Amino acid sequence: MATILPENQINQELNSSVHQFFRNQKLGTLLNQSNIRKEAGISPVMLVQFIFSLVLQKKNLYRTLESAREPEAPAKDAVYRLLNNATYNWRKFLLLLSQNVITQNLLPLVSENRERVLILDDSLYSRARSKSVEMLALVHDHTTGKFVRGFRMLTLGWSDGNTFVPLAFSLLSSEKQSNRFQEINPTIDKRTVGYKRRKEAVKKSTEALFDLLDDINPLQLCARTLLFDSWFAFPKVIKRVVSEYPLEVVCMLKRMHRVYYTYEGQKYTLTQLYQVVRKKRGRAKILASVVVSLGLDDNEKEIQARIVFVRDRNRSKNWLAI
Repeated sequence: MATILPENQINQELNSSVHQFFRNQKLGTLLNQSNIRKEAGISPVMLVQFIFSLVLQKKNLYRTLESAREPEAPAKDAVYRLLNNATYNWRKFLLLLSQNVITQNLLPLVSENRERVLILDDSLYSRARSKSVEMLALVHDHTTGKFVRGFRMLTLGWSDGNTFVPLAFSLLSSEKQSNRFQEINPTIDKRTVGYKRRKEAVKKSTEALFDLLDDINPLQLCARTLLFDSWFAFPKVIKRVVSEYPLEVVCMLKRMHRVYYTYEGQKYTLTQLYQVVRKKRGRAKILASVVVSLGLDDNEKEIQARIVFVRDRNRSKNWLAI
């Protein structure tokens, strides 16, 4: 018969594992390199370890700080000072930690023949009940097609096909002022990292992705390919990625009326291109494959790409383009 451990013992074991992880990854050093340093009271390492442990224990931060059930919990003001400091570079901290985990713990276990890739994606961060959150906006939910209160979380991560590790993130508001309920806090120092992140929040996602890529060294992570979905699959974006970074791009293409690809000297939309290329007979999964031009880079060098038309598994009479 299985033995059920008491909650206190489970929490103690979790805290011990978290402490061991923090020590092995030298999180104190990483926090210091990210300008997250002790100003008064408890050290940032202890505060971050406390918050990290609450996530694993599935406890609410606000309720834990308000209640008296955690005698070792830090003061509420100390935690909020840590989270609200505009000079702390949390994106750099996440990147340094993720790089350590990947290079020290994951890459030695991955075969050199296995593909290592970067993945870019955005997801909805809903704040449906909020009213006064800074930069709160109406954002489009791709799943439902509706506009909801909240943000879009743009995330860049590393994967070997089995493991996904986030490297950098950007919390995006809306570029349209009419869609924003709140603006930037005017008291924020414009020289700080926090102000730069707020200015980044009103960029288009196709522009913000390059801010994330600028922080990453793909060669250090043994990644040669960037994957993203059709929301970012514009020729201009693909051309800039392959010309400015040591990366290739694999993505799903979206049928758009004003996006053209050059084939044999003529410009075609994706639908028009499918109509002119030669298709394979029968019920082949790959219907056609063609090399197109996306345009010229800054050095006047032509950027080429291969478009592969495949059969839609859900609707066999339709096609998809990669």
